[in-house]
Amino acid sequence: MTDANSLVPRETASASARPGSGLGTRIAALLAGSAAIWIALYFTIEPGSRLLTHRLLGLGAETHLGAAVAFFLFEAPKVLLLLVAVVFGVGIVRSFFTPERTRALLAGRRESIGNVLASLLGVVTPFCSCSAVPLFLGFVEVGIPLGVTLSFLISAPMVNEVALVLLLGLFGWKVAALYLSTGLLIAIVAGWVLGRLRLERWVESWVYESMKQSATYQAERLGFTERVGCGATAVREIVGKVWPYVLAGIAVGAFIHGFVPEGLMAGIMGKQAWWSVPLAVVIGVPMYSNAAGIIPVVQALLGKGAALGTVLAFMMSVIGLSLPEMIILRKVLRPQLIATFVGIVAVGILAVGWLFNAVL
Repeated sequence: MTDANSLVPRETASASARPGSGLGTRIAALLAGSAAIWIALYFTIEPGSRLLTHRLLGLGAETHLGAAVAFFLFEAPKVLLLLVAVVFGVGIVRSFFTPERTRALLAGRRESIGNVLASLLGVVTPFCSCSAVPLFLGFVEVGIPLGVTLSFLISAPMVNEVALVLLLGLFGWKVAALYLSTGLLIAIVAGWVLGRLRLERWVESWVYESMKQSATYQAERLGFTERVGCGATAVREIVGKVWPYVLAGIAVGAFIHGFVPEGLMAGIMGKQAWWSVPLAVVIGVPMYSNAAGIIPVVQALLGKGAALGTVLAFMMSVIGLSLPEMIILRKVLRPQLIATFVGIVAVGILAVGWLFNAVL
């Protein structure tokens, strides 16, 4: 039976995906209209939240409940709108950086160069805790060194694009650049150190037994329409999954903003308390959250007097050393390697927290 798609000339099929074609023009117009609606909504959030809180609900700005509700009604739509825009853009970017292409780019690289490249690729490639094992296996199959692989596994969740853009939108470029540079440094140095330790003996034996002699990669060429579709799919899948965590994080942040005294947070997570950084890491590791969910909490902590270094350490531990990811990695790594991995990354996070508390 003949496939109907095979009757369409290749030139015609590819042309339909171009921005200048009829379909491409309609999609471009739809994107422009959506962007206009997004901008209009974004700039009505602040007056709308004040109207809802103080006029319709009758809550005073000076009350604890009024401050908490105003925080939630302002931050919830703001973060969700930012999240939709970020995920859509990243979905398009990720259509150029599939896991297969990532493995192809890293295969055969020297360790030092590989650690840097793997950390940079971790920022833009698809990754979540559930994909840790297949990505690890795929990297091993094409002969990527263990230290380079671990640099990628550190960078991908910790220095993810959602965290960066939300930090940029909420705190400005200096905080976002600070998070990017320190996160990449931790991923590069930790991966390099782990590679120098020659810990391959602590990888489960079945991983190397299943290695393929060769791996093939064929680039997938996508047109304008397909890449926009990748962005829309990313919004549907990612935002559809994380929005409850986002709202939960904003609710926690609203409670901290409205009800927690400023002096309390400054005393627990301030610069003067040297133990606040390790405490923040210890609290952050068992937590399960994502960047979008934890950033509103970070915003509230900073607003209540917590030190930036301590808050960054807390955020990095939640995102980069999450307990679910460690449990999933146990399928391919032995406990000794997981403990070494966690220990070295934790030392890097502690160093970042103490350094920025001392300098800033």
